Amino acid sequence: MTTTQQHPLGSGFGAASTAEEVIKGIDLTGKVAIVTGGYSGIGLETARVLRAAGAEVVVPARDVRRARTALEAVPGAEVERLDLLDPASVDTFAEKFLASGRPLHLLVNSAGIMATPLARDARGYEGQFATNHLGHFQLTTRLWPAMVAADGARVVALSSRGIRFAGVDFDDLHFEHRKYEPFVAYGQSKTANALFAVELDRRGQAEGIRAFAVHPGLIIDTGLVKHLDPAALQAAGALDGAGRPVRDPERQMKTVQQGAATGVWCATGPQLAGLGGVYCENVDISPLVTPENEAAWAGGDSVPGVLSRAVDPKAAARLWEVSERLTA
Repeated sequence: MTTTQQHPLGSGFGAASTAEEVIKGIDLTGKVAIVTGGYSGIGLETARVLRAAGAEVVVPARDVRRARTALEAVPGAEVERLDLLDPASVDTFAEKFLASGRPLHLLVNSAGIMATPLARDARGYEGQFATNHLGHFQLTTRLWPAMVAADGARVVALSSRGIRFAGVDFDDLHFEHRKYEPFVAYGQSKTANALFAVELDRRGQAEGIRAFAVHPGLIIDTGLVKHLDPAALQAAGALDGAGRPVRDPERQMKTVQQGAATGVWCATGPQLAGLGGVYCENVDISPLVTPENEAAWAGGDSVPGVLSRAVDPKAAARLWEVSERLTA
């Protein structure tokens, strides 16, 4: 994997494409999918369209009752308990799935939190890094045998344009020596999600496992933005004067259906056969943000792209080794 793979394919889809549109004509009968966060927001839409295409869909959930209620609209979806902040819970879920003997063809790591107040798990790890990255890292590595058994598996890591807020601070991952800033912590976790896909793909491709990182867009009518000030969202143009979400896909302001599209494409799209370890948005591979276009990229959400630090193979390898130690 080198960053030179970050070239758009010309997929034929775009920022306004929906998950239903990108999966049209794809038959997932006989495939098994796990979708974390699959009971709200874009995770729920992802679970719905994968199930409608014929896949067996398992939704891990911290709140099982809430998940079962939400998934009444997705007949046949399974719900199992999982708390990404609880290592024992992750292991229990993985062990139960492995014991079922089923292969795992699609793993969509969609669950996440954003810009939360400082919180730590029982190990003392910062909450956003622990939830968004470490919990999914542990889950994915524990499920490795089932993905190998699939003889062709894809992992989708939900990242974000929040990579712009921060890289991974290997000297102080858990804000023990620096002031906690919610968006810096969020940016670190989203950069970690992107790097995770890079190294996972490198390690897994020989066994048929490919990985992709995804920026779904700004979808504010989900629970992800509950810690954000509505006035700030309005000032940023994400809400109109009446407090309603602004829809402008070209500026990444999307519906849930549009927000789920890129992840579903990465999980199922035949155009990505033989590819992996790339960061995607607007249902295509993102271009690399080069020094000459960094100012334009940083100045507005209409310019697609990924920062080189989020797809750097050396940082990705280092993060994997650190994550192994932290989740041992």
